Amino acid sequence: MNTVRKNRTNYFPFGFDNAMLPKFETYVNSNNQFPAVNIKENEDSFEILLAAPGLTKEDFAIEVDENVLTISSEINQTKEVKEEKFSRREFNFTNFKRAFTLPETVNEDKIEASYVNGILKLVLPKKEEALPKEKRSIQIS
Repeated sequence: MNTVRKNRTNYFPFGFDNAMLPKFETYVNSNNQFPAVNIKENEDSFEILLAAPGLTKEDFAIEVDENVLTISSEINQTKEVKEEKFSRREFNFTNFKRAFTLPETVNEDKIEASYVNGILKLVLPKKEEALPKEKRSIQIS
């Protein structure tokens, strides 16, 4: 009989410190085929990295509406396909749509996007009031 050990760290993936950070709520379409996303927080911005190889920057639509960032892609599959004989065919480009509720600290007017080597990168700068303030000394009177 084999003993299976459970990994206790998976029960509470967010520590207490992470509970205080702004959360990006994500909404996805019902189709389970969508690109993986990494969200990273820097001192002055957030970065969203979306893995979408095989696409071009023209294939993406990025919109912000009422504090919701939506990234979508509609692949036109009506292109003429040559009669080819495949022994295996796994390439599959499907339409997707992902939506993220932005934290209040994001400056929506200055969001930038780039697409390099199959990675769509969005930089979401923080508002001035959300940036860390410099340390200052207070004199006692």
